[in-house]
Amino acid sequence: MTATATTTKQFLNAEQVLEHWQGHRNLTRRVIEAFPEKELFEFSIGGMRPFAKLAVELISIGGPGVKGIVENRMEAYDEEKFQPKTKEELLKKWDEETEVINHYFAQISAERFQESFNLFGQYEFPVYQNILYFIDNEVHHRGQGYVYLRALGIEPPFFWERFPVM
Repeated sequence: MTATATTTKQFLNAEQVLEHWQGHRNLTRRVIEAFPEKELFEFSIGGMRPFAKLAVELISIGGPGVKGIVENRMEAYDEEKFQPKTKEELLKKWDEETEVINHYFAQISAERFQESFNLFGQYEFPVYQNILYFIDNEVHHRGQGYVYLRALGIEPPFFWERFPVM
């Protein structure tokens, strides 16, 4: 009897997950850019927060979350630390946090993705689930931004154009 070896290919590797996430971040950045400055900070529908506040939430989760995972630190979530007053300030911080994510994400080993981590001292899930939460939360809030832009009569960026046109 002969044994047949099979190779299982991985669905996604860490670099592909990061690329996927950064595609979403690129698109969310374009949504921020699409807002007129006043409406970015003031416009809301149905009592939801203005998009600037939603973007600050994403800024307060992504970079700090990945850094906390790598450094194995469980600090409390703090959305009050960064209070931008202009779109330019918000976009600058967005770009800085994108680099923080790139820097720290590259330091997460394949094995580490399966380990439990208590994100912000509140939720204990495997690291990969925390990363997926970061992405899911961003997609959710970006959807709110799309609704706001459409209500303002502004065409949002196409959702499938997550990467810069080369």
